[in-house]
Amino acid sequence: METSQRWYEQGLAFECTACGRCCTGASGYVWVAPKEAVVLARRLSLSLDDFGRRYLRLVDGHYALLDGPGGDCIFLHGKHCRVYEDRPMQCRTFPWWPANLSSSQSWRNAAEHCEGIRADAPVVGADQIERDLKRSLEAGLGEARQASMLEEPENSAR
Repeated sequence: METSQRWYEQGLAFECTACGRCCTGASGYVWVAPKEAVVLARRLSLSLDDFGRRYLRLVDGHYALLDGPGGDCIFLHGKHCRVYEDRPMQCRTFPWWPANLSSSQSWRNAAEHCEGIRADAPVVGADQIERDLKRSLEAGLGEARQASMLEEPENSAR
């Protein structure tokens, strides 16, 4: 986005609370790039083939994590991510996704499902938001994939 078009030019209040809500909910995809699959397989001491069979599915020619119980992320245990340090870029860039940043209303909608989006949180500057937005787009969170991920409100992060 060009600077002149950013509705969030003054930044946005956000601080992750590690609540795990962005990792829960049915009917969504967590996209995994081939390089990310290699890193995750190594982290779990699995061959790439074993990792793929146990944790991945193919959706429209792209890899996505399988869902865990109730549609939660397969790596979510309690409120904690088993692969946090090596989590996919989609997870790293939340909530700075195109769908959440398309308008102030979209951001308010995301706040309904993310307790880290709150007025008393530290303000993240527009330039940092832009860097993470770019990373989310590079990870494949463009309009087509974003639409399939966010069909229902509870899918704010999945």
